Amino acid sequence: MSHEYLKFCIIKMIEMELKFPTKTGRRSLSRSISQSSTDSYSSAASYTDSSDDETSPREKTQVNSKGSSDFCVKNIKQAEFGRREIEIAEQDMSALISLRKRAQGEKPLAGAKVVGCTHITAQTAVLIETLVALGAQCRWTACNIYSTQNEVAAALAESGVSVFAWKGESEDDFWWCIDRCVNVEGWQANMILDDGGDLTHWVYKKYPSVFKKVRGIVEESVTGVHRLYQLSKAGKLCVPAMNVNDSVTKQKFDNLYCCRESILDGLKRTTDVMFGGKQVVVCGYGEVGKGCCSALKALGAIVCVTEIDPIYALALNCWNKNVVTREHLDRMKNGCIVCNMGHSNTEIDVASLRTPELTWERVRSQVDHVIWPDGKRVILLAEGRLLNLSCSTVPSFVLSITATTQALALIELYNAPEGRYKQDVYLLPKKMDEYVASLHLPNFDAHLTELSDEQAKYMGLNKNGPFKPNYYRYDRCSKTTHHDFDYVQYTHFYCNVV
Repeated sequence: MSHEYLKFCIIKMIEMELKFPTKTGRRSLSRSISQSSTDSYSSAASYTDSSDDETSPREKTQVNSKGSSDFCVKNIKQAEFGRREIEIAEQDMSALISLRKRAQGEKPLAGAKVVGCTHITAQTAVLIETLVALGAQCRWTACNIYSTQNEVAAALAESGVSVFAWKGESEDDFWWCIDRCVNVEGWQANMILDDGGDLTHWVYKKYPSVFKKVRGIVEESVTGVHRLYQLSKAGKLCVPAMNVNDSVTKQKFDNLYCCRESILDGLKRTTDVMFGGKQVVVCGYGEVGKGCCSALKALGAIVCVTEIDPIYALALNCWNKNVVTREHLDRMKNGCIVCNMGHSNTEIDVASLRTPELTWERVRSQVDHVIWPDGKRVILLAEGRLLNLSCSTVPSFVLSITATTQALALIELYNAPEGRYKQDVYLLPKKMDEYVASLHLPNFDAHLTELSDEQAKYMGLNKNGPFKPNYYRYDRCSKTTHHDFDYVQYTHFYCNVV
């Protein structure tokens, strides 16, 4: 039989199967199409379990290969896929891996019992496994109900980390998972790594005695840092805390550059909208807001920055409370997209939309159309929660900077001699901040020359750093100037209410 004839037969068989599929073939084809649709809108663009099992992980009994059941994830059988995700992330997180290799012999976190509440993604898994390699015991939960990559959580559970998280948790599940991390017999945390302050809040509320053994808190988000400063001002902060959000290297990459890239990723995956010519309102103009404005302007959008009047084709929020109220939502145009780049779900008054006169229609994963009685539709993304990690992913390189900063902050607080840090909020020492930056230079094939003794003396610096004072932010300007107006119009009244 010739190769050409064999090829002809195979093609005919495929054509017949597509035209008159068997019962098994129809089922397979349907499943394939269904899974393709699901994967297309997967918020993490990663392996998605296609089973129809809607059983809550809290109701399942799962055991990893070591016989441990001290975890709660969607499906432990996804661990192999999660391991692949973690290995891919490691390739662009060389600085964190370098820190792991340099310090794992000394075990600077030996004896540390770290309870963490962060986004559970492949990148944070690299951080968690680095902490374990440095000697820490870890228990982990998610800081966002939509950002967990189920397969990564499974891989962590398989490796022995007690992780309690899955994508699509309810509010009750969210607090249950935090409680399971903190309240465990025979194990008590002595370090807290938080993202948003919910873990810290829960410990203060439910288990204040835990702070008797906690050596410090490391917090990475604007929201969480704000809460810590409130506690400090009220005299209620009972342990030292490290504010890594305002570490310059972390803030520039995570808050500015990361959001500049990930905002588009999240919007494109969820809406399929062309943004050229669209009128966009960005509420807030900090590092996150600047990154979002820059990205949207580059696509040809007309960008307006305001603090109070988010009304037009796209309303984007960066961090506060009740920035977009029901009054604003009622006045928005048909088809307006509303989303949030702040950590919490307090920026948009979503609760006010759950009323009898409004209809909610889920059109795809993380995308709801809220329909008014007159037929107007407002498109709400991720139910008002953090867009980029709920609906897309962020660059591994950026999270390498954040994770390295967090790891160094934990090491510093855990090993600090008594009295170095009081019950207050501190910035990561400048020398450590610069060290984080130096670890990432090889990614750019960049090399630093060392100051000569004469140069260091002339500048009044230690040749090993730090090279800048704590107040230096590496900004092109300290406040908004005309340079910023080159690409964004800043006004409270630019957008007409229609």
